[in-house]
Amino acid sequence: MEQASEKNIQVFCTMVKKPKCEQCEKDAIGIQSFGCCVLYVCRDHADSHLLALKPGEKQAYDYCYFERFDTLEG
Repeated sequence: MEQASEKNIQVFCTMVKKPKCEQCEKDAIGIQSFGCCVLYVCRDHADSHLLALKPGEKQAYDYCYFERFDTLEG
C-alpha cells in the first residue's frame, strides 16, 4: 500500500473541514505559534510574520512557528 504524502494529507484535511480562525471563525490562512500557544488565524488576526509568508511556506524563529496554508483556488 502506498504511503500518503504530506501534501495529500493536507489536501484531504482541507477537503474534509477547512480550518477556521480561532478568534472570529473566518477561514484560516495559517497557523501561528508563540511558544505554547498555537492558533489557526485568518488574515485579520495573523501576525505580520505569517502575512509575509507565501502560500505553503513555513518559518520558525526560536519558540515561534508560522505556517501559511497552500491556496487551492485558481
